[in-house]
Order: sequence, then structure tokens, then C-alpha cells
Amino acid sequence: MTHEHHHHEHTVTSLNKAFILGIALNVAFVVVEFAVGLSYGSMGLLSDAGHNLSDVASLLLAMLAFRLAQAQATPRYTYGYKKSTVLISLLNSVILLIAVGVIVAESIGRMLHPAPVEGGAIAWTAGVGVAINGFTAWLFLKDKDRDLNVKGAYLHMAADALVSVGVLVSGLVISWTGWTIVDPVVGLVVAAVIVASVWSLTRDSLRLSLDGVPGEIDVAAIGRKMTDVPGVKAVHHIHVWAISTTENALTAHVVLESLSRMEEVKHDLKDLLNHAGIPHATLEFESAAERCDDLHD
Repeated sequence: MTHEHHHHEHTVTSLNKAFILGIALNVAFVVVEFAVGLSYGSMGLLSDAGHNLSDVASLLLAMLAFRLAQAQATPRYTYGYKKSTVLISLLNSVILLIAVGVIVAESIGRMLHPAPVEGGAIAWTAGVGVAINGFTAWLFLKDKDRDLNVKGAYLHMAADALVSVGVLVSGLVISWTGWTIVDPVVGLVVAAVIVASVWSLTRDSLRLSLDGVPGEIDVAAIGRKMTDVPGVKAVHHIHVWAISTTENALTAHVVLESLSRMEEVKHDLKDLLNHAGIPHATLEFESAAERCDDLHD
């Protein structure tokens, strides 16, 4: 237990540092990218700066969710503020989708009313973006499968690194050929990449906010495994939902062959569910005879 506690503390500390460093780097880059984009009239840079600004907001929200998840339970909030992690993940998805709408509108406007841009400046600025976004994504790489908000931060930063590569290529193409149409086209590609990266996050966040079954949980398989536990006759009324982006809960009615083995079976079931990614389980036990009488009634 001590080892697990230390590992948890290490994870909390390292993620706090990752969020703070990632936010600081991205704020600095947004300021530079926005200034260069305005100076040279680059839609590619301005749209990417806008998206990076939304990512700063996403990182701030994700860090807030991460902190709230550590908060203690209260008489009013018996699970603490763990559910806020799901709601913040959903809010992050909405922010990104709004950013997509703005980028698409601006890019189409630039295609209809083209203006000259400086390819060299775009390329240099985007090159810095590749490094910063790539490094920020790396900060969340090892913990991305532990939490939906951390996964969201990783996906956003990884997508941004790819987007910056696209903007870099457009800058080089413009400086070599003078084809300014490439700039708004890259803006549309940016929008497509964002939608592709955020779709699964939006879907999962929406499902968890509606108390749907977490994506990694197969209720039918869980029911079969529970029924296979010695002493269990049947399992019914299984409900699984997410308490937070990292913790799942279950309630179920368990029909026992004999109530005399209840404590032993309960221990085995809790152990099984814990290994299946469901640490919070509330089980209601009934005997096979009791169940038969209920059915006949």
C-alpha cells in the first residue's frame, strides 16, 4: 500500500509540474504567434494562435479538474468534486469545437478576399510551435491513459504539433511559390485536424456526463465474470457509471447459492471488480430460494 501511495503522490506532483510548464510555454508562444500573425497578416498563424489560446484554456481547466479530483468528500458532496473532471472534459471539447467554427469562418473569408502574406515569418514561427507543442505533448505522454483530461491535454498538444508542421510547410510553399491561397487552405486543414482529434474526447465526455457506461467497461462481460465466481448463482440489475474521469462505480444484485458464503463471495467479487477497473462497488445479495419466491409472486 505504501508503494502505491508514493507512486500516486509522484504522479500528482509530476502532472502538476507538467500542467504549469505546459501552460507557461503555450501562453508565451500564443503571444508571439499572434503578434507575428497580425504583423504579416497570416490567417494560418492567427488561426493557429487562436487554437493554441483555446488549448491554454483547456490546460488550465484540465489542471483545475485534476486539483478538484483530489478534494476531500463533504456531507453535501459525498464523492467530493470528482464529477467535475467529466464536466470540465466536456467543456474543453466545446471550447475546441467553437475554435473550429471561428477558424473555418476566417479561412473561408481569406479565400474569398486573399491578401499577401510573408511565408518566411510564418515558417519560422510555426517551427517554434512544432517544438513547443511537441514538448508539451511529451509532458503528458506517460499519464495519458490514466485520466480523460490528461488524455485531452495530450491529444490537443499532439494535434497542435502536427498543425504547426502544416503551417510550417505552408510558409515554405508561400515563400518559394507566392501561392498565398495555401495559407487559408492550411487554416481549413487545421480545423479538420482539431475535429478529428477532439471527436473521441467529446463522445466519451458526453457519455460519462450522462452517467453512461465508460468506454473501457463491457457490462455483459463483467456480468459473466461475476456469475463465474464460486457461490454466485446469477447477477442482475447491473449499473456502471463514472464517478470521475479515472474512477468507476457499480451497483448490482447478486443471487447466491447460499447466504452463508456471503462474506467470502463479496470479497471475491470486490477483488474481481477492482481488477476490472471498478473500485467502487455496492452489491445487494439475495439467496437463490428468495429469488425463486419473488419470481413466483
